[in-house]
Amino acid sequence: MALRVTDVMSTDLITVRPDTSVRELAETLLTHKISGVPVLDDQGLLVGVVSQSDLIAQNKKLHIPTAITIFDWVIYLEGNERLKDEMEKIAASDVGQIMTRKVITVTPEATIEDVATIMTEKKVHTIPVLKDERLVGVIGKLDIVRSILP
Repeated sequence: MALRVTDVMSTDLITVRPDTSVRELAETLLTHKISGVPVLDDQGLLVGVVSQSDLIAQNKKLHIPTAITIFDWVIYLEGNERLKDEMEKIAASDVGQIMTRKVITVTPEATIEDVATIMTEKKVHTIPVLKDERLVGVIGKLDIVRSILP
């Protein structure tokens, strides 16, 4: 009998809302040592996922001041005030602005083999598990690896 998602998924869920600040999101990811979380609306329905990759994508938009290093001195060619302003804007934004809305999901009855294929093809690390449109768990690559071990 094939191993199913329900057999290995994580049910101790950490979630955020679209109005959660990016700063609070970063703290949540760091505190719980996770790479991403499902985003639920006021009715508890899944509306997106947000991950470290989404945060990194926001940071790529930062304008980093040009600097020249001469010996051990760093000379900034422009002020860092603009960088500070941009970082504050990103920290003040909310999850709804950076989350991924097109979410790949699976059901508890899906096989581990199917999930592994989806993860590989879609290049995702964690997939929300829905039953009757409600989030009941998440399954990640580590859950699959654990299922292989005796």
